[in-house]
Amino acid sequence: MTADTRRTPQTPLADAPIVIVTGMSGAGRSTTANVLEDLGWLVVDNLPPQLLTHLAELRDEARAQHPEAHLQQVAVVVDVRSRGWFAQLEGAIGAARERGERPSLVFLDATDEALVRRFESVRRPHPLQGDGRLLDGIQRERELLLDLRSSADVVIDSSGLNVHQLSAKLSSLFAGDRRVQLRIAVMSFGFKYGLPLDADVVFDMRFLPNPYWVPELRSLTGRDTPVSEFVMRQEGADEFLDRSGDLLDTMIDGYVREGRRYVTVAVGCTGGKHRSVAIAEALSQRLGGRDRVDTFVVHRDLGRE
Repeated sequence: MTADTRRTPQTPLADAPIVIVTGMSGAGRSTTANVLEDLGWLVVDNLPPQLLTHLAELRDEARAQHPEAHLQQVAVVVDVRSRGWFAQLEGAIGAARERGERPSLVFLDATDEALVRRFESVRRPHPLQGDGRLLDGIQRERELLLDLRSSADVVIDSSGLNVHQLSAKLSSLFAGDRRVQLRIAVMSFGFKYGLPLDADVVFDMRFLPNPYWVPELRSLTGRDTPVSEFVMRQEGADEFLDRSGDLLDTMIDGYVREGRRYVTVAVGCTGGKHRSVAIAEALSQRLGGRDRVDTFVVHRDLGRE
């Protein structure tokens, strides 16, 4: 995408005139569409990009005819199923911005491993697979979407999330609260399962003693009081929370000034069960005390062991 069409998001997703949902096949576009429909949005699936202009015109006509009505917000799912037409999506977004529209672009992503597992579980071919392997189709799609991903307002990594966790994350992003200037997802994860693709900031909790080696704590998680208390009384835990909180306070002020609306703070430990979970909960509480900041916690790898 050309430099003049890249932008820092200024419009909350809940207030965007049109939200465009795209991303990797198998990464959660259908779940996103379902969540938006449940929130009362009008969702158009697999829309050819050339029709974005006409959809916006229809929306404006409806609002002009019924200014007193609370009309549905509009989201469109656009992806490689539209084949040759999909290549025109970037141009359609640029044209919308030239007309003064501010469509928001949401990109769903996942690791190759997660996508392969999902396609194999439903026993369906990748839309770009052709006569090659499943991974060939995934790589073709990733290359095709590279520029769109880099210019997206929000990138959501669904790799380690089940459908309920992804739905909760999406609901928080789209629910809408005009008093909120910045939404922060504090995500715990396990390094052995890989870094979250959508992390803006990553903290490593492996400097703290691991409750896994305490027999009575091994089967518990960081959400259980005995584990949380064990983690928080370790040397360096309180100091980490204070210093990371101060650092994030400074970053939050900058994010708000720059118009950023969504940030993911990832907190990792070895398996994503004890230390990262306890610290993520504590850090979310600390950050949530700020005015106009909304935080929510996602435990990506809890239950995977």
